[in-house]
Amino acid sequence: VQLQASGGGLVQAGESLSLSCAASGRISSRFAVGWIRQAPGKEREWVGSINWSGDSALYADSVKGRFTISRDNSKNTVYLHMDNLKPEDTAVYYCAAKNAGAYLGWNYDYWGQGTQVTVSS
Repeated sequence: VQLQASGGGLVQAGESLSLSCAASGRISSRFAVGWIRQAPGKEREWVGSINWSGDSALYADSVKGRFTISRDNSKNTVYLHMDNLKPEDTAVYYCAAKNAGAYLGWNYDYWGQGTQVTVSS
């Protein structure tokens, strides 16, 4: 399974941006997806996760109320919609998948290559 994250870019504070994570390859089971970000010089930070059915998503406190994760399993794609972006949201955003219906943790089975999000003040 390969994950391709896309949609990053440069935006101003207060603006919105949506990221996509497309899965391809031999997808033979259900998988939960997480979004993780890493800013320069900082440790990676879990942003949020969504279960296989898409009816349950959890978020880090730092993004709760501003970010929304959704998925379209017919397209094998998971989305991260980000509203009211702040300069501290600047980071490389990664999507990762786990062969499980739901998952919280760091031991994902697959990782995407990351997409840069830069928020200017």
